[in-house]
Amino acid sequence: MSAETTRTAPARPLRRAAVPLGVLAGVAAAFAYVGAVDPNEAGHYPACPLLSATGVFCPGCGGLRSAHALVHGDLGGALGANALAVAGYALFAVVWAVWAGRAMRGRPFGLSPGRVHLWTLGAVVLAFTVVRNLPFGGSLHP
Repeated sequence: MSAETTRTAPARPLRRAAVPLGVLAGVAAAFAYVGAVDPNEAGHYPACPLLSATGVFCPGCGGLRSAHALVHGDLGGALGANALAVAGYALFAVVWAVWAGRAMRGRPFGLSPGRVHLWTLGAVVLAFTVVRNLPFGGSLHP
């Protein structure tokens, strides 16, 4: 087999999926760390600067507690800590699965959300942030 033939031969599926698998390994390592080091115990992670300065919950407040609960199989606790983060984890899982599947088949993957998608995402994050800081949004507090 010549070098010319070797260069043009299709790559193996696992080799083509190296980048998605590397991203998954990084995310799994982060979740493993958060699962091992409890964010409910003071002193392990820095406090949210917005919450510390203003008393206002940002959209990410409770995200680490949510990840910790999810790692330990507590979906209710994860949703209670930060429902938006759980939705983000689920969205990541779907996008990653599509990306990995396409990579293994040698197909390109591109994520190009349109203007409407980005404005909708921003509106959802803003609405979540506002509602969780109103008196009737107490169920969304971390």
